[in-house]
Amino acid sequence: MTNAQLEIQIILILVAVACALPGVFLVLRKMALISDAISHSILPGIVIGFFITQDLASPLLILMATLTGVLTVVLVEYIQKTGLVKEDTAIGLVFPSLFSLGVILIAKNAGDVHLDVDAVLLGEVAFAPFDRWMYNGIDMGPKSLWMIGTILSVSILLLILFYKELKIATFDAGLAASLGFTPIGIHYGLMTISSVTTVGAFDAIGAILVVAFMIVPAACVYLLTNNLKKMLIGSSLVGIFASVTGYWVAHWLDASIAGTIATVLGLLFFIVYLFAPNKGYISQWYKTKQQKTEVAMLVFMLHLANHEDEKERNINHLQEHINWTKQRAKKVLKLASQNNMIEIKDGVISLTNKGLAFTEKAISYISDNKNSELEGIKQNFFLFRG
Repeated sequence: MTNAQLEIQIILILVAVACALPGVFLVLRKMALISDAISHSILPGIVIGFFITQDLASPLLILMATLTGVLTVVLVEYIQKTGLVKEDTAIGLVFPSLFSLGVILIAKNAGDVHLDVDAVLLGEVAFAPFDRWMYNGIDMGPKSLWMIGTILSVSILLLILFYKELKIATFDAGLAASLGFTPIGIHYGLMTISSVTTVGAFDAIGAILVVAFMIVPAACVYLLTNNLKKMLIGSSLVGIFASVTGYWVAHWLDASIAGTIATVLGLLFFIVYLFAPNKGYISQWYKTKQQKTEVAMLVFMLHLANHEDEKERNINHLQEHINWTKQRAKKVLKLASQNNMIEIKDGVISLTNKGLAFTEKAISYISDNKNSELEGIKQNFFLFRG
């Protein structure tokens, strides 16, 4: 592995972690799309900063781009608060306008400068090692490495200092205000950090990968845990894994590094979306199927409790009286029998003492919803699940 390859991977890892930290809070605040808006709308800020300084390496570009990112958030919230449109519509109105303005400014006034739209959208981290910081003739390494490393350090420091405030303001803005915090200040502080991070990663990896790094790792981990600290650590690890894996897959395929990493992130989310233990699609599908069987069993047991006539409780006539398919009837009988809720004698089904107790508690829950919790009932009575 060459020095350039090592530097590229370090830059990608730093960008992944730097984007993941604010990304967690954006996902929790249901503001994921705002990262897309910021990553595109900062373009006119970069262009205006260049017009003022005539230097692509000037810190003023970062400042102007950050201000443009914050302006995007302000405009989106202002339009949303009018009540005429929703947040997603407001975002769709603001960022294309600002991004288009940046494209026009580049086309008309910076045609001979390395500010092309393709680089803005996709970026190319493979070129990052060639843009180096020289200090007194000493090679200090890639500029992107120092820039994103500084931004990450500041982000981690601010997260440590204001973790409690961020946590409370994210989950309960009213409580934060009553405790003396300033939810608006915290909100715009988060938006500022998001903007600065986006600007820092903009030139190296492009807007598309910035959005992917901010949103996808947080979305993946959100399906696995509700613990904020675990989300912050987990999203960082997902970003790191995708960075390293995506880089080497791109190297193997001779493809775009940014595009490959974004693809790896998408595949990771798809896997988590399917197989997450509690919130995954398969888990939810199984729970829904399970609940249908449990409800069917409850209906069956209520039928038994309300009918003393043996004909109504005969196993051969069960499908007629409850209007079930043969397969459904067999499945419900199996579940009830596994849990010792019923007994079958001479083809007649009767409730056991346990079945009677379960039915009484279930009726109590249905009638007033006060004496017991449904999940508690199931945990106490169900030895096996359908």
